[in-house]
Amino acid sequence: MSLQQAPQSRVFVELVPWADGGRENNVVSGGESLPGLRRPLSSAQTQTATREVHVSGTADVSASPDRAQVAVLVSSTKEAAAEAKKSVCRRLDYITQSLQQQGLQAENVTVTKDFRRVENAYHMEAEVCITFTEFGKMQNICNFLIEKLDSSVVISQPQFYHTPGSVENLRRKACLVAVENAWRKAQEVCNLVGQTLGKPLLIKEEETKEWEGQIDDLQSSRLSSSLTVQQKIKSATIHAASKVFITFEVKGKEKKRKNL
Repeated sequence: MSLQQAPQSRVFVELVPWADGGRENNVVSGGESLPGLRRPLSSAQTQTATREVHVSGTADVSASPDRAQVAVLVSSTKEAAAEAKKSVCRRLDYITQSLQQQGLQAENVTVTKDFRRVENAYHMEAEVCITFTEFGKMQNICNFLIEKLDSSVVISQPQFYHTPGSVENLRRKACLVAVENAWRKAQEVCNLVGQTLGKPLLIKEEETKEWEGQIDDLQSSRLSSSLTVQQKIKSATIHAASKVFITFEVKGKEKKRKNL
């Protein structure tokens, strides 16, 4: 008894990259049609077709102030002009010498003097503006001057601020961190679906934002006119945010070559 040969199977559809997004009806064997099939790319187009992954990345960075300025005011009112000058200059010399002993550079200290007549007396006033880069040293020097000098010397509260270069560096850092976050996200997506992440095809910074301090700091400043040094530093801290959009090329997994 001879066995009947099974009918030969035929392939009706092959999955390949498509030439366009339109839908066409394709006639297959038996005169039937399959809706939704599109014309396949040619072999040359298939090789040049680019697969992409689109991701966004965000970053929020902050920087504390890198400078602080303190003003020391020395004044004296005497009937004799020489006595007023002598009183102010003596304390002024003590202040400048103390700053030098603490290692402050001359370019960070500015001294201005004002001498005038007030009714039947002479008034002399000197202001020493000190710029600090080390806030711990600033507090130590201010405490030392308050302890050693009398109440006629007035030391202002420190004013914290940022140099222009530090603000620009913060903006740049926010953008770079956002790009790095987007790249990591795309890398993880490709690993998850068994693909290899290729080169970036488009990098666009879509949004940037900057603000100083925090809401809690602003509220506390309204409740109290005097803030601690740490509160002042926190309220002067600058925040920068960046959002980027990146398109990466996607490649297939590279097959490992076997050593012969």
